[in-house]
Amino acid sequence: MELVVITGMSGAGKTVAARVFEDMSYNVVDNLPPVLLPELVEKCLAVKDQGMGGLLAVVIDARAGSFFMGWEPALKLIRRMGVEPKVLFLDAVDAALVQRFKETRRKHPIFDEQGGILGSIKLERTMLEPMKETANKVIDTSDLDTHYFRNLLLSAFAPQDDKNKGLTVTISSFGFKYGLPLDADLVFDVRFLVNPHYVDELRPCDGRDPKVEEFVMADPDCEPFLAKIYDLLDFCVPQYIEEGKAYLTVSIGCTGGRHRSVVVAEKLAAHLRGRDYRVLTQHRDVDK
Repeated sequence: MELVVITGMSGAGKTVAARVFEDMSYNVVDNLPPVLLPELVEKCLAVKDQGMGGLLAVVIDARAGSFFMGWEPALKLIRRMGVEPKVLFLDAVDAALVQRFKETRRKHPIFDEQGGILGSIKLERTMLEPMKETANKVIDTSDLDTHYFRNLLLSAFAPQDDKNKGLTVTISSFGFKYGLPLDADLVFDVRFLVNPHYVDELRPCDGRDPKVEEFVMADPDCEPFLAKIYDLLDFCVPQYIEEGKAYLTVSIGCTGGRHRSVVVAEKLAAHLRGRDYRVLTQHRDVDK
């Protein structure tokens, strides 16, 4: 059976994730005390041959209170049953979490213990850090829109046939002025390329505009740079697949994340799609 344990910071998107897993035909249980997880898995295994219980997702987080500390022995027991759980940890920066709690007007689950939202977030991070360290997949949702977040989960966890199994590559663009992406595996700096920002006609456009693409590609350093990155990825990606890596995030940065990085990210994504890899694109700062 497939078991996904969804956990992470309150406000980081676990409710949205649970809905996406429901759409993928998972049986989803929210706010499950970890002590009950082995019993649930046992019952699902018992009915799996009847076409039920093969896909299970459970949300375990700080709402379980003192019961949360039993997550580690629960997972060990499940592994002894022959089920290898995948732990999905959802995170976000403090500022994003605070803003989300303000917007939803919901109380943090350990607010009463701390008497303040920032203190609650700090304590929750301490509680969840050991589980984050053991997670199979960590997603920072600080800058993700719901559509991209949904597609990311679908690509990573949807039941797939043999043709679609393997590595999912995310190609993302970003602006260095807004900080490095927290989930990047490989980061490339393209600030050495000619900058369309200083061309009045191109400044309002982004790197998906053909005029901006043409301008950036006209830089004599662009094609040789792309050729070297293509060569690097053509070598590395099969090695990552052979090693068993399921997710790879390649981040391309320029100053503001609107022009050069977007052009290069789109070129890399097209190159990898042409080799039949499963590719997602994200332009984090294109609208800033």
